[in-house]
Amino acid sequence: MSARLDSNYRADALNTLGDNEIDVLVIGGGVVGAGAALDAAARGLTVTLVEARDFAAGTSSRSSKLIHGGLRYLEQLDFWLVREALKERGLLLHRLAPHLVRPVSFLLPLQHRVWERAYIGAGVALYDTIGGARALPMHRHLSHTRAMELAPALRDDAMIGAIRYFDAQVDDARHTMTIARTAAQHGATVLTRTKVTGLLRDGERVIGAHVTDVETGREYTVRARRVISATGIWTDEMNKMTGVEFPFHVRMSKGVHILVPRERLDLDTGLIMRTEKSVLFVIPWARHWIIGTTDTDWALDKNHPVASDADVQYILDHMNAVLREPLTRNDIVGTYAGLRPLLSGASADTATLSREHAVAEPVPGLFVIAGGKYTTYRVMAADVVDAAVKGLGRAAEPSVTEYLPLLGAVGYQELTADVNSVAQRAGLPVTTVEHLLGRYGSGVSELFDLIAAEPELAEPLPGAGEYLGAEVVYAVTHEGALHLDDVLTRRTRISIETADRGLTTAPAVAFLMGARLGWDAATTDREVTRYRERVEAELAANKASDDESANAARLVAVA
Repeated sequence: MSARLDSNYRADALNTLGDNEIDVLVIGGGVVGAGAALDAAARGLTVTLVEARDFAAGTSSRSSKLIHGGLRYLEQLDFWLVREALKERGLLLHRLAPHLVRPVSFLLPLQHRVWERAYIGAGVALYDTIGGARALPMHRHLSHTRAMELAPALRDDAMIGAIRYFDAQVDDARHTMTIARTAAQHGATVLTRTKVTGLLRDGERVIGAHVTDVETGREYTVRARRVISATGIWTDEMNKMTGVEFPFHVRMSKGVHILVPRERLDLDTGLIMRTEKSVLFVIPWARHWIIGTTDTDWALDKNHPVASDADVQYILDHMNAVLREPLTRNDIVGTYAGLRPLLSGASADTATLSREHAVAEPVPGLFVIAGGKYTTYRVMAADVVDAAVKGLGRAAEPSVTEYLPLLGAVGYQELTADVNSVAQRAGLPVTTVEHLLGRYGSGVSELFDLIAAEPELAEPLPGAGEYLGAEVVYAVTHEGALHLDDVLTRRTRISIETADRGLTTAPAVAFLMGARLGWDAATTDREVTRYRERVEAELAANKASDDESANAARLVAVA
């Protein structure tokens, strides 16, 4: 049985919140917080996770969608980080989340003869082997002619040859939410829209937190033997709550991506190219390409980072330097910006700050995890839980998440191998079933049940035809979606995959959600209006010339 994070689950969880002292309270519903909740629950501990907004509402839904070791970190001689990340990549691909993580190939164009091929080739060869057993095909050196066959969109003089290698990609928001649901399946209580407003203290020791239900304003006191802060870019806010100096701080680096239609670039593989700051990826994403990222310091609103005109132009300029037919702003379907939580160091350049993570106990009872990469979330989670369980008063089991498939993983490969029969039994097109399997894995049977009960849920959503009505209903009945933005931006990616940012789809999604969440007409209209205002504010921000102007334009809308 899967964990149903529906409105009844939330109501029951809130009604009992604070009734008993628990072992671990996790603050933060990003990938590391969700991972920590799963890690602790799988060890047999009593766990509650609270998240002020939605699962993955911050950094964990705004990444490059890659599960990778970070090829450029080899050049920085950060072998330990690369090895760790590549081991995690293999686990996610083959054991933990094969339904959500899949291989993707990249072409690495070469600009200089002889030395560059030898130098970069040696690095990629190390990348193929440093993580242990090979999880993906080995890299290959390509001539100019063969490379151009894979990438006709590039100019003839864009490279003298190339190296093709493999990494992996993920829908980060769905993956994070699935970790949280898996934690719930193992007994954790996971709650969104529940904000920590203060820490509960017994002298110097942290023994819990004051929590407010954002939906109703009701306040709770949660007592916990250990509190874990996995708040990412909000780590310094947690610092202020403790009233003591942390051993580290987090700086924010903004990364911007754009989406363009798949047919706009004639490529049979992804691309990775060097820039003066970092690297630029062109990543296949269903019917689109994701292109990014940037790497600039950010010290403005943490909830709603946005791409400015300058960010978009930076990406277009670097892409157009190698394309036969330049991209224009009219080609851009979607744009998003995320903030990397970087452990602060001596350098003022965010591109050189550490992507490794740190765990600290700044005051007794409170354990803080910060830094790191999306790919290594499971290791980060295990590290902070290991620290928290020391001295708990009873023996806690070691972490088992290395062996623990996420919801939907078990049985996924068998269903994929028999997709034609699965589609026939479900009465759906094979392409639709393939789409569903790649998002829900073996949990697809629960969507089939919804469709069997209400056949109209098999209809595609207006303006976003690759998604079904059943997926909206499932987001409410199983995945904890409470607001329109939760579905359009994170349970699906309609907000960045459609040219109108999901405005055509929003009313139909609101109608389906409202029928399950008990919205009246006024509430439904308010959800649609709020979403429209958010889209308009983000589009206005994209036209602003700098970060300050873009930030001001985005903050016009509250959502």
